[in-house]
Amino acid sequence: MRDEFIKVLMEKAAEDKNLMLLTGDLGFGVLSKFAEKYPNQFLNVGIAEQNMAGVAAGLAMEGKIVFTYSIANFNTLRCLEQIRNDICYHNANVKIVSVGGGFCYGALGISHHATEDLSIMGSIPNIRVVAPGDKMETSLATSAIYNTQGPFYMRLGRGGEPLLYDYEPSFKIGKAIPIFNQGEVALLSIGGILENVLEARKLISAQGITSSVYSFPTLRPFDADLIMEIAREVRLIVTIEEHIIHGGLGSRVACILSEISFNKPLLVRIGIGENFICEVGDQNYLRQLCGLAPKQIVQRVISTIKNLK
Repeated sequence: MRDEFIKVLMEKAAEDKNLMLLTGDLGFGVLSKFAEKYPNQFLNVGIAEQNMAGVAAGLAMEGKIVFTYSIANFNTLRCLEQIRNDICYHNANVKIVSVGGGFCYGALGISHHATEDLSIMGSIPNIRVVAPGDKMETSLATSAIYNTQGPFYMRLGRGGEPLLYDYEPSFKIGKAIPIFNQGEVALLSIGGILENVLEARKLISAQGITSSVYSFPTLRPFDADLIMEIAREVRLIVTIEEHIIHGGLGSRVACILSEISFNKPLLVRIGIGENFICEVGDQNYLRQLCGLAPKQIVQRVISTIKNLK
């Protein structure tokens, strides 16, 4: 995902000298080509994320389109006050891009587990929150946020994620992407866990159960209209996210379902619970600890459907 992001950003930088990329002293293997080709549009602020947010806000107020780049917890939680007061309060044209969403840096422990970022960033006024599911969505999302005025937060994986689309889907900020749109169960995904969700759908189909899959690359603004449509068509909605279940995709869906007047489907939220994941390991290992492996998703779906009958 991060390579796709930089690829698109370099294309935009070639056309727009007002585009700036700031980093907090990391990502050199990824950002080096950008820095070499556009030295006047690149700034390494050092290990000083609070300063990076403030500098980004100042550059934006002078007419620049500014992207900041760091590991997910560092350019969000570490400088949350500056994001709120300097960037969002002024509706500055700053795009905060995080690498390593979820458990991408699982072996480095809780300091590098980005499991609350979508909820926290999505609670601040003025900012829009994006979490693409694969390389294709990353490319489309990068172009969209570049072309849209105002603050954004975009959460990416670490790198090496597969391309999940064999076509270019329609992408619009605030709208979900229907990948498979017919089934008795609706599987809703956000971010890089989409790969596991698509694999789970195959396994569910082998059990004789049809399921639709929707990718939600935008958490805020949220596609509430689609949730209403889905709620009229299925008996079970399952949200899957590599994020705490509070304040993320599952919470957004639950809020919408709580306000509908017709008979609503059952909602199952699959994600990370209320505790820190204190074990270390690679991303797949930690996903499995949280019930996010494809077979575990299938087990939740099958057991829930049996209880519905």
